[in-house]
Amino acid sequence: MESRVYATLLQIFLCLLLGNQVHSSQLDVECLKSLKGSIKDPSGSLRDWNFQNATEGFICSFNGVECWHPKENKVLNLKLINMGLEGAFPLGLENCMSLTGLDLSFNNLTGPLPADISMKIPFVTNLDLSFNNFSGDIPVNLSNCSYLNTINLQHNILSGAIPWQLSILGRLTSFNVAGNKLSGPIPAFNFSVESSSFTNNAGLCGPPLGACEGSSKKDKTGVIIGSAIAGVVVTVLIVGILVCFILRKATIKKKAGNTLKRKWTKNLKGAKSAKVEDLNLCLVIQVSMFEKSVSKMKLGDLMDATNVFDEKNIIGTGRTGTMYKATLPDGSHFAVKRLHESQHSEAQFVAEMTTLGGVRHHNLVPLLGFCIAKNERLLVYKHIPNGNLYNSLHPPDAEQKFLAWPLRLKIGIGAAKGLAWLHHGCNPRILHRNISSKCILLDHDYEPKISDFGLARLMNPVDTHLSTFVNGEFGDLGYVAPEYARTLTATPKGDVYSFGVVLLELITSERPTHVSAAPDSFKGSLVDWITYLSNGSLLQDAIDRSLIGKGCDSELFQVLKVACSCVLSAPKERPTMFEVYQFLRAIGERYHFSTDDDNFVLIPSTEGDFDELIVAQ
Repeated sequence: MESRVYATLLQIFLCLLLGNQVHSSQLDVECLKSLKGSIKDPSGSLRDWNFQNATEGFICSFNGVECWHPKENKVLNLKLINMGLEGAFPLGLENCMSLTGLDLSFNNLTGPLPADISMKIPFVTNLDLSFNNFSGDIPVNLSNCSYLNTINLQHNILSGAIPWQLSILGRLTSFNVAGNKLSGPIPAFNFSVESSSFTNNAGLCGPPLGACEGSSKKDKTGVIIGSAIAGVVVTVLIVGILVCFILRKATIKKKAGNTLKRKWTKNLKGAKSAKVEDLNLCLVIQVSMFEKSVSKMKLGDLMDATNVFDEKNIIGTGRTGTMYKATLPDGSHFAVKRLHESQHSEAQFVAEMTTLGGVRHHNLVPLLGFCIAKNERLLVYKHIPNGNLYNSLHPPDAEQKFLAWPLRLKIGIGAAKGLAWLHHGCNPRILHRNISSKCILLDHDYEPKISDFGLARLMNPVDTHLSTFVNGEFGDLGYVAPEYARTLTATPKGDVYSFGVVLLELITSERPTHVSAAPDSFKGSLVDWITYLSNGSLLQDAIDRSLIGKGCDSELFQVLKVACSCVLSAPKERPTMFEVYQFLRAIGERYHFSTDDDNFVLIPSTEGDFDELIVAQ
C-alpha cells in the first residue's frame, strides 16, 4: 500500500515539475515583452527582441539577456547597459521570477523607483541603476529584497534620507549612492563602506563622512580637554603596570608556544629531542594541492596559519578528526582537518586523497590538498563562512537569525543534490556514512556544502563500524539507521535514513536526540517522536509552529512526507537519494533554486555493486 502511495506521490511531483517549468518559461517571455513595450528604445538596442519565435530558449539570444540554461526560457540576468533606453522603471519585471541580476546603468530612465520594488525583483542579488535620472526617495521596501549583495544607485537625482532598514540586509557587501541629492545620517552598515560611495550628496552626514551636527565645537573642545587632563593622570599611574603585565604574558605565551612546537617537531622528526631552531628544517614538507589556482604550501605554513593548531582556531570536532580555521598572511582563509591516527599505509592514504581530490560538485566542500608528515594526516579544505546547519537550526545564541522556510527548503534541496551526486553521479560512487546537520556547511549565500565525504574509509575498521553506532558522528545516535546495529555495514539506504533525519530537523527545528516539544515522559529520538505522531494521525503537530501560516503549509507537509519515507525502518522501502532529490526539487520549483547542473548522469549500478565498491575495507 505504501509503495503505491509513494509511486503516486512521485508521479504527482514530476507532473507538477513539468507543468511549473512551462508556466514559468511563459512568464519570463511575458516579462521581456512587457519590458520592451514599457520603455523607449531610440537607439534600436532591443531590435533583436523578436517574440515570433516559439522554440524553447529563444529569448536567451536576445541582446542583454542571460538565461539559466541556453535551451530554457528562464532569465538569469538582464544587462541592458548603455543602450540609450528611456522611460520609467519597467514594472513588468515581476514576471521574470528567476531573475538574480538587474543592470540598467548608463541609460536615460526617469521617474521614481516603485514603492513595492521587492515585488518586482524579489530574488535579485545585484542591482545596478546607476547613471540614470531616477528621482524621489529610495523606497524603504528595497530592504525586503533580502538576497541583495550589491546596490548601485550612484549618479541619479534621488532625494530624501537613506532608509535605515537597508542596514539590516544581511548579505549586502556593496552600497553606492554617490552623486544624488540625499540628506540625513548614513545608516550603520554591517560592512566597510568607502566615503566615495556617498560623495556629492550635500545633505549626507555621519561615518564615513563628517559627523552630523550636534553640540557646538566649543562644548566638544571643553569636554575633550577636560577628559584629556583626567586621562593623563590615570594613564601615568597604570601604564607601567600594564606594560609589565603585557610583557610577562607575552613571555609566558611564547614559552608555551615553543613547548608545543617542540612537541610537534619531535613527533614529526621521530627524534627523542628537537630544538626549536630545527623547526624550519623539518617543516619543509610540501602540501599536495589539487587546484592550480591554490599556491603551494608547506606544513610550516599550515602550522603558522593555525597558530600551531591552537584550540582557539577549532571550528569543529568529529569522529574523523578536528577542523581548524587557517588564516594565511594574505588574509585568505582555509580549513585544515587534522585526522585521527589511521592504520592505512601512506600509499593507501595518497590513493584515497587522489580520488577525493577529483570529486567536484557545487554542493560539496572541495578538498584542496593534503599533507603527510610521519603519523600526521592533514587535509586542506575551502573555508565555508556560515558554519554548519546544526548551529543555524539550534543556535546557542537566541538572537541569531531565524531561518525562514524558503531558505530551509533551499538548503534541503542543495544538500540532497550533493548527496545524490555522490551516490549516483560520482565515479567511483561514494557513501558518506555519517550524514548529519553538522556536516552540512553553509556558504555566504547559505548554499549547502556537504563535508567529510569519503573520510569513513580512512578510519580504522573498528572505528568505522562500532564507534559510529555507539557514539554516532559528533556524539549523536539520532542519525544512525536502525539496521546498522545488526549488520554493521554501511549502505546507500543508511545515508538516506540519516538525510531523512536532517529533513526532520529542518521541518521541526528539533534536535535528533532530544525533542523539546514532546511531553516530559517521552524519552525517544526525533524519529521515534515522528513515528509516534504518525501512528496517532497527528503528524502535522510535528511541524515547527513558527513556519506555519506563511503560505508554505502545503510544502511543509510534503517535505515532511518525504522525510518520513526516508526514515522507514525497512531499508528497501526507503527511496534512493536521487528520488529524494527529485521530490524536493519538485516541491521547491516555484522558488527556482535549481540550476543547470541538476540533470547529472546516473551511473547504472545495483546497490550490491555499490556496497562492494565503496564499503569494502
